[in-house]
Amino acid sequence: MSANEPLIPKHGGYRKLKGFQVAQLVYDVTVLFAEKYVDRFSRTRDQMVQATRSGVQNIAEGSQASATSKKTELKLTQVARASLEELRLDYEDFLRQRNLPTLAPDDPVLLRFKAQKPGTLDAFRAWVAEERKICTDRQGQARTDKDLAENLSVPVGESPCPSLSSACLAANGALSLLNLACWLLDRQVEQLAEEFENNGGFSERLCRVRSRRRSF
Repeated sequence: MSANEPLIPKHGGYRKLKGFQVAQLVYDVTVLFAEKYVDRFSRTRDQMVQATRSGVQNIAEGSQASATSKKTELKLTQVARASLEELRLDYEDFLRQRNLPTLAPDDPVLLRFKAQKPGTLDAFRAWVAEERKICTDRQGQARTDKDLAENLSVPVGESPCPSLSSACLAANGALSLLNLACWLLDRQVEQLAEEFENNGGFSERLCRVRSRRRSF
């Protein structure tokens, strides 16, 4: 350890953590998703919002607590990770129970999502709208080709690309963000555990600072 090791290290920089930033975007997306697509009388609606809020709040609280307790920071970061895992299951259940597809990571829709890297709720909503347009355009072209070949009419009011509705796209986009957030938090937990194992926490730091002062 450095001879100038402070008793209270720098802490509270959670806003710069990529894991926090992604979790916060998931929170914004989930609040809107729950309002639009989950029955307001369903317990799932509140549980989804509370789970994602817990993820964000515990990352922040853990970062602030790191000033005097690395153990608390590690514990709260793990709580945040568990909350996001709970939310991930809710999104998966939403898709499964409605017979909507859970897209593979290499699906072209999600590849475009990852390439765009939406960092705000507005950017996320713009991606959903863009994918709906792509889906509608392709479905319309497919119908045109079929009409020319078979001289059939397109049923009025038929929903284009029903399996990729806005709800389906939003849920899959949220899952992609959650996968990233969970991966980032897993890495953060590993780093915190290693640091705690190597350097200890506040008590060990206090002993080192006292020993250094007594040696002067």
